[in-house]
Amino acid sequence: MARDSHATKARLLDAAFSEFAAYGIAGARVDRIAETAQANKRLIYVYYGNKEQLFDAVLQRALETGSEVVPFDADDLPGYAGAVFDHLVERPELMRLVLWKQLERPGSTGAEAESYAGKIAAVRQAQETGRIDPGIDPVDLLTLVIGLSQAWFAAVGGPAAGGEGAGWAAGRLADHRAAVVESVRRITAPRTA
Repeated sequence: MARDSHATKARLLDAAFSEFAAYGIAGARVDRIAETAQANKRLIYVYYGNKEQLFDAVLQRALETGSEVVPFDADDLPGYAGAVFDHLVERPELMRLVLWKQLERPGSTGAEAESYAGKIAAVRQAQETGRIDPGIDPVDLLTLVIGLSQAWFAAVGGPAAGGEGAGWAAGRLADHRAAVVESVRRITAPRTA
C-alpha cells in the first residue's frame, strides 16, 4: 500500500497544532506529535525540518485557514471583528497558539507581515475615501480591531485559558461578541460634521 504523504503531512500539522497550543515551542515534544499523528518521527524532519520550522508551518497554515474562514473587509471592520471572535469561539486553542508565539518568538514572520500589510493598505484606502474615521493611524486601528476581537480569549479566565472560563454560556458569548462589534463600530465610524 502506497503512503499518502499529503494525509501524513496533514496529520502531522494537526497534531503539531494541538501540541504547540498546549505546550508552546519549548515544551512541545516531537515524539508526542509523531505518536498523535501516527507517523514516523523522522518524517517531521523530512517534511518540515526542525521543531521551529514545524511551528512556522503550523502558524502559516493557521494564518491561511483564518484568511479563508474570516475574509477581511475594510468596509465592514465590525463584521470582521465579529467573524474573528466567532472563529476563536470555534477554535479557542488558536489563541493559545498565538500567545505562545508571542511569548517564545516575538516579532512577525514574513507571512504575518504580508498578511497585515494588505489589511493596513485597505484600511488606509478606506480612511482616505471617508469610509472609516481617519483619526487613528491605520496600523493602530487594525491592531485595535484585532485586539478587541481577541481580548475575551486572551484574558485570564477566558475560554483559551481552560478551566472555569472554558465553555462560556451562549448568552455570555453573544454579549461579549456584541460588545466587540459595537466597540469596533464606534472607533471606525466616519465622523459627521
